[in-house]
Amino acid sequence: MVFLGYHASHEQIPPSQLLADVQEAERAGFDGAMCSDHLAPWGLPQGESGYSWSWLGAALATTSLPFGTVTAPGQRYHPVIAAQAIATLGEMFPGRFWPALGSGEALNEHVTGDPWPPKGERQERLLQSATVIRRLLAGERVDHDGMFQVHDARVWSRPAQPPPLRAAAASAPTAAWAASWADGLITVGHDPDAVSGILTAYRDAGGTGPCAVQMHVSLAGSETEALRIAADQWRHSTAPAELMWDIMQPEEFDRVSDPDDVDALRRGVLVSADESEVAQRVAALAAAGADEVFLHHVGQDQSDFLARCAGSLLAAIRGLS
Repeated sequence: MVFLGYHASHEQIPPSQLLADVQEAERAGFDGAMCSDHLAPWGLPQGESGYSWSWLGAALATTSLPFGTVTAPGQRYHPVIAAQAIATLGEMFPGRFWPALGSGEALNEHVTGDPWPPKGERQERLLQSATVIRRLLAGERVDHDGMFQVHDARVWSRPAQPPPLRAAAASAPTAAWAASWADGLITVGHDPDAVSGILTAYRDAGGTGPCAVQMHVSLAGSETEALRIAADQWRHSTAPAELMWDIMQPEEFDRVSDPDDVDALRRGVLVSADESEVAQRVAALAAAGADEVFLHHVGQDQSDFLARCAGSLLAAIRGLS
């Protein structure tokens, strides 16, 4: 049976409300949760971006769920600081926390003032970061002279068992590349064929550990309302794909997005008024190879979605998968 997780979106919801939402998600029957790690929202209508690491401590302390987050070490976070944050949560909540490491987006990373590297350099920086983090979590003293500098660093408070370092990948080539160093994979999408290609690339390259999918959903009482929510809150999914990693401001995402492009919006978000359609799509992702599916309702008000999950949606998914 597929692991059903809840995605907590810091870009859209104030951290105090998001904490209440994830507590409600546990009561609704989710198996676990994950959150984003953003400094800025994707667009002005979202309007939030709480600090995920402080929030994760509160969320882990006030639920019994396992949690993950997708984070980008190397620019905004020095890898030594990332390792310390990972180790602290791992020590406090053994076996309940995992980070997924990605190469990041300029939207969150540009604030350091350092140049934003091209994709190949970001991947090399990520690999160096993952290697340093893994060594620090193992208790080593680390020096590093590469795409960043580390001088005789140690992480003192560590868990007995280091948390697994998953990889975040949005394409099959990135997933295959990550297979050499990651302890699992997370990707995003709701098209089973596209997801299957990414997960297969990871596993065929020797990747191990759980494969997870974050699935954006707009589920409402009518198709019209579901589409309105998606257009308001997830319009950046209509931006040209080649720009997604390099845009630096929410206003720019709003400028290049087209919320009236319904086809593009539906490619990014499963827009539906039908719970059975959502259940069938999650089951299809599980059949495509996903071990875990994290549901992200893209609306700012999570109450109706969580009520649906508690009432029948999660049971329907489990009945199919």
